[in-house]
Amino acid sequence: MATLNQPNKLSKGYTIIYQHHLLRWLQWVVGAPVHLIVLFLFFNKRKGTNYNDLLKKKINELKHSKLAEQLFIDYGNQYDRKQKYFNQSIEINKKNQFVSKQVERQLNKLAQQELASHKLKPIKYIDYFQSLLENNLFLTLSFIPGFILYSLCFIYQNAFVRYIFERMVMTIFVIFSVIVVVFTILYISPSDAAANILGESATMEQRLAFNKQYGLDQPYFVQLWNALKGFLTFDLGHSFTGNEVIMTSISNRFPVTLTLAVSSLILAVIIAVPIGMISAAKVNSFWDYSFMFFALIGLSIPSFWQGLIFILVFSIRGNLLPATYSPNNILSLIMPIAVLGTGLAAAIARMTRSSMLEVMHEDYMITAKAKGLSNKETFIRHGLRNAWIPILTVIGLQFGAMLGGAAVTEKVFNISGLGSYIVDKQFIPDIPAILAGVVYIAITISVVNLVVDLLYALLNPRIRAHLKNN
Repeated sequence: MATLNQPNKLSKGYTIIYQHHLLRWLQWVVGAPVHLIVLFLFFNKRKGTNYNDLLKKKINELKHSKLAEQLFIDYGNQYDRKQKYFNQSIEINKKNQFVSKQVERQLNKLAQQELASHKLKPIKYIDYFQSLLENNLFLTLSFIPGFILYSLCFIYQNAFVRYIFERMVMTIFVIFSVIVVVFTILYISPSDAAANILGESATMEQRLAFNKQYGLDQPYFVQLWNALKGFLTFDLGHSFTGNEVIMTSISNRFPVTLTLAVSSLILAVIIAVPIGMISAAKVNSFWDYSFMFFALIGLSIPSFWQGLIFILVFSIRGNLLPATYSPNNILSLIMPIAVLGTGLAAAIARMTRSSMLEVMHEDYMITAKAKGLSNKETFIRHGLRNAWIPILTVIGLQFGAMLGGAAVTEKVFNISGLGSYIVDKQFIPDIPAILAGVVYIAITISVVNLVVDLLYALLNPRIRAHLKNN
């Protein structure tokens, strides 16, 4: 059992939670069953203690002492001086109320101080609760009703675990906020889904039947709840056109989009990070200017134009690669991956160069060189490790955008991915499919940002030190 000077992990976590205003109220809610039990025990224990009786006895003793008489005189004179200063009349009743209140407060304070000098203090609920958290028997008996509260305490006792938990909560909050906002915008949109799908020639009965079939005749909050419930249960319903299952359509198109995004990212990192480091190491040299010139070109080339040039050169004239995507031909992925990787590699290379230039003259880099480390060891072990933050930011943003669907590239190479799916549904417009696509993009970007935030803490020692200090 932990001692009072060495609290266990749960007690430490509860202390951190109690110091946070919002979490303090949250722990009362999630730990209500345990707190009810502890409050019952606390009041019984406080009744059994003689502290309150001793305090009352001490206050009565002070009331009949010369100190109390002197306090009455001093506070009476203070009241008289105050009234005289503001040119106000002295009212006996108000004066007696003021003096009695001040004397009683002062005597109570003096009595508490005297009892504290004899190591007698009142029992506080938080101290009593923490003492129970250090009792293994209490934890065992209250484990089931206090599981959520104890889990929260365990999470907050570790800085890194707390960091992960808070980022996950923020991600979930962002996702649900996107669902509500996007659904509300689509709901208040003046466009008539039934008229768009059925055509202007559709009768009123047909439109009403369409609205009833897809629940569009329900009130706002009913439709919103159905949308939220659908995302929680992975049941996104059916699209307006073709009556296809939206979840099935997304899951069928997700693998090819994921393959494109991951492959492009790996290709870009392998090429761009060494190029950025070389440019930083040989700043203002021929290699630096050459690499950054090509990086600028890579950022400037439109992806659709680059894709068409690739098809013209490698497919039509060279007959080396297939012009369109085929699931059974892995070679058909080479050109789309190259197109997506070009812009990403250019952005990463330029960010790597600027980040490395920022850290090259830091004290730890100079110290590493003074220790006799080679330029390669210094750059990789010290420079790159501390320059990863902005590089990871660019990688995360670009990768999240690609996972959301590189619609232009998918259209050029006739790839049935998520990007082309979302674009096609926007022209109809197919509201359930659009909502699912937009929320999917928000989920992918949020998850990628969550992973990037975790990598920040893993790769950068300064962030870990900051977490521990906080």
